[in-house]
Amino acid sequence: MGPPIFLTIFIAICSICICNNCVEAFHAIHPNLQSVSVHSVDTLHRTGYHFQPPRNWINDPNAPMYYNGVYHLFYQYNPKGAVWGNIVWGHSISKDLINWKVLEPALYPSKHFDKYGCWSGSATILPGKGPIILYTGVVDKKGNEVQCYAIPKNASDPFLRKWVKPDAFNPIVFDDDINGSAFRDPTTAWWSKDGHWRMLVGGKVKNRGMAYLYRSKNFVNWVRAKHPIHSAPHTGMWECPDFYPVSSRGKNGLDLSVVGNNVKHVMKNSLDVTRYDYYTIGTYLWNKDKYIPDNTSEDGWGGLRYDYGNFYASKSFYDPSRNRRILWAWANESDTKEDDVKKGWAGIQAIPRTLWLDSHGRQLVQWPVEELNSLRGKEVKMRNQKLKKGDYVEVKRITAAQADVEVTFSFSSLDKAETFDPKWVKAEDLCVQKGLKLEGGVGPFGFLTLASEKLEEFTPVFFTIFKASNKHVVLMCSDARSSSLNSELYKPSFGGFVDMNLANKKISLRSLIDHSVVESFGGGGKTNILSRVYPTLAVKNDAHFFVFNNGTEHITVENLKAWSMKSAIRD
Repeated sequence: MGPPIFLTIFIAICSICICNNCVEAFHAIHPNLQSVSVHSVDTLHRTGYHFQPPRNWINDPNAPMYYNGVYHLFYQYNPKGAVWGNIVWGHSISKDLINWKVLEPALYPSKHFDKYGCWSGSATILPGKGPIILYTGVVDKKGNEVQCYAIPKNASDPFLRKWVKPDAFNPIVFDDDINGSAFRDPTTAWWSKDGHWRMLVGGKVKNRGMAYLYRSKNFVNWVRAKHPIHSAPHTGMWECPDFYPVSSRGKNGLDLSVVGNNVKHVMKNSLDVTRYDYYTIGTYLWNKDKYIPDNTSEDGWGGLRYDYGNFYASKSFYDPSRNRRILWAWANESDTKEDDVKKGWAGIQAIPRTLWLDSHGRQLVQWPVEELNSLRGKEVKMRNQKLKKGDYVEVKRITAAQADVEVTFSFSSLDKAETFDPKWVKAEDLCVQKGLKLEGGVGPFGFLTLASEKLEEFTPVFFTIFKASNKHVVLMCSDARSSSLNSELYKPSFGGFVDMNLANKKISLRSLIDHSVVESFGGGGKTNILSRVYPTLAVKNDAHFFVFNNGTEHITVENLKAWSMKSAIRD
């Protein structure tokens, strides 16, 4: 992913005047700040176990892969400063997806085909040959984009430290019939029964977003199919497309080349206009180079999302060591560029998530990789805690600024649930309208995370349940409006609906709390919300954690488990 070029230009050197303190913001270009470096980074809001390099700016995860026993994560990185610019491919390695060793950058602009940028891409492991990186190169000041490749300089190096961009065949895809400034982010390629490799590249025509499909027999000579594999009107540029199979029978992940019975496909795109990731579930007709979403999946802004918070430019990969598909994504800052420069860093990666198709086949389910549990400290429990309207109870004996909390809430009846208005289409708007402090019937109930002792600051994550004509509607919110006394921050209320059966009158919630991150998984990972927050009082040992209820229906904390989290290694 590169900086969108359809931004308003105020001065000739392309300094862009846009909002920097919101997740919807495009990459702000600040030439005077791109190479400003601080002597030491500010650690107040740095994460303890979410991935981030030791300093400076980070955005999209690129080409995550598992190869010869090592996990590789590449990412868009500014080695000189804490705002977007000077972008290279950062590179870190791990044995467990949690503890990381930072290596030297893998790619940086150095050739005529990427002189003005090495944007996002993917990795493909060729049988018998090893990994190859596909990435977008920017060839001129106009922002024209081509697709390039790179290979390890020394394939016997277990860490694949150095990469080269062969002059032969590079760039491997350039297309004069396509808008060159909206043509980026090649996917991992897959092998098909007809003897061709296939890959996708994101693009748009006017305001119609699309994923172009290319075929190759030798991985260097690529031919575009007559039509995009899929497109949708009014969606704008499709950045960082991702396309992969999921099993309709169980949680195991699948290699990209798998097709056939009991297999569905996922098409994900990152919409440049909204800065959110959307996906559909459907059928891949490989012999027609066509993807058709199911009638339960909506294309575009009203569709399913991996995460209803600060979560963008995601990239998945198949992990053959554990037969799972793993999802990475970037979570931008919600403070100002001045804050980022002062603290010396900006951007993190969400916790890697395992994903699979839910049992009904209508959506994906996500859950933090199990390796994260290795950072848990001593378990703290709370059981059968009753919560009447207005109650909030502190969970003690944990480091509330760096914790992992899982809970099952239960309730005896749904009779008091408020009637759902069909006009309530956008969950985030409903979270603002109803909020935490407005008394409800069944809910709001949930967590108060990163809370100060007297609740001057807190970030609530909560549910409210409504009754519709023939079902109940579950709203999940993560509301940053009261997260900080700092008035200069972007503090949104994020929300999503949880598609679940409440017959057992129970609902689960898990939150990963990490200083400036609250990453939450509702209904067992059916609806997920990541929020970035910057408390001024609820920091370090002064942070607290509460469970609460503000609905007339009594709620029971049936089973709560909480852990202080150790810090991951990131050297």
